[in-house]
Amino acid sequence: MAVPIEYFDAPDVKALVVEIVSKLGFRHVEVDRVFCFRSRGSQSRRVVARIHSLGKVWQKALNTRAGYLIEVISERYDKLTQSEKERVIIHELLHIPAGFSGGFRPHRGFINKRILDKLHEEYRNNR
Repeated sequence: MAVPIEYFDAPDVKALVVEIVSKLGFRHVEVDRVFCFRSRGSQSRRVVARIHSLGKVWQKALNTRAGYLIEVISERYDKLTQSEKERVIIHELLHIPAGFSGGFRPHRGFINKRILDKLHEEYRNNR
C-alpha cells in the first residue's frame, strides 16, 4: 500500500522566493499570493519541485484572485546545495506569466539552461 504524501509549510522556501523576486525584479510576481510547501512521500523519481496554480475557474468558484504554490519534494530538494536550490526556485518562478493570471509559461521559449544560468548569475551578483 502506498504511503500518502504529507505536506508541510516551507518558510525557508518562501524566504528564498521573496529574496529572488526582489533581487531579480520579478515585479509581476505577487509574493503574498505565492505559497510554499514541502512534501514528503512523493512517488515521482526525478521531480525536485513543481508549481501549481489556482486557475481561472477555481478563482471564480472561490471568489478569489490567482495564486501559485511552489511544492518542493523534500527527499530531493533538501539534499541540494544552496546554489542548486536557488536555481530550482528561479526555474519554478519562471513558469509564472507576466499577468499573474493563474496560467503557466511553458518551457519552450521561456525556460532553458541559458536563461536559468543568466538569471542565477544575476541573482548571485545582486546578493
